[in-house]
Amino acid sequence: MLRLLLCTALVFVSGPGPAAPDAAAIRRGIEARYRGAHTLKATFYERFSSGNGGGVAESGTVYFSKPGRMRWEYESPERKLFIVDGTNVWFYVPADRTASRAKMAESSDWRTPLAFLTGKTDLGRLCRSLEVVDTTTAPSANPDDRATGPENTVLRCTPRDNAADPGERIREVLLESDPGGRLVRVVIRQAGNLETEFRFGNWEENLPIAETKFHFDPPPGVAIVDESTLASALHQP
Repeated sequence: MLRLLLCTALVFVSGPGPAAPDAAAIRRGIEARYRGAHTLKATFYERFSSGNGGGVAESGTVYFSKPGRMRWEYESPERKLFIVDGTNVWFYVPADRTASRAKMAESSDWRTPLAFLTGKTDLGRLCRSLEVVDTTTAPSANPDDRATGPENTVLRCTPRDNAADPGERIREVLLESDPGGRLVRVVIRQAGNLETEFRFGNWEENLPIAETKFHFDPPPGVAIVDESTLASALHQP
């Protein structure tokens, strides 16, 4: 009888624990969360690190609309505007009285990993591989790899496509989501130890957003700089 009780106890002690989170299932949960949302709105915090101790932090409100449109309204510490209208990428700093314009296909902006929120692609196409980040087995891992919430999960994405310029290539992207599949944080790591982190909150889905939000009409007196023209001029002998 004693032997039976001991064997039973060992089964409970050494039996299988909770199943490890599956990267494919987490990816499907994130995509399913946003697949039915035609418009999205969230608050964001952005931190950029230059890799040599320098950096900057900004915050504001972001809007997404399908297909392929975004609007980032920077509110602190300086007002700025970043718009993807489906064809062009615009960046406008009111204090500079200058706006830059680039074709979407030519832009190497780090927001590319968020394109799936606008219905332009999915994580399976963006990422060559996806894995769950488990920092419990690697105490020396980068602290930024750890989830910010006890029930959140973090995926590591190795990008499938990358910039032609090695200096602009994205090494990896971390995607942190909550149990409901909402994006909580995105960390984008590039060559040269450059790192950009976004934190999102107050997600709203399928709210009415005026079409004008995703169009940029330069105010009077604002100079337009075409990035492709500027790049050609810089490369001329």
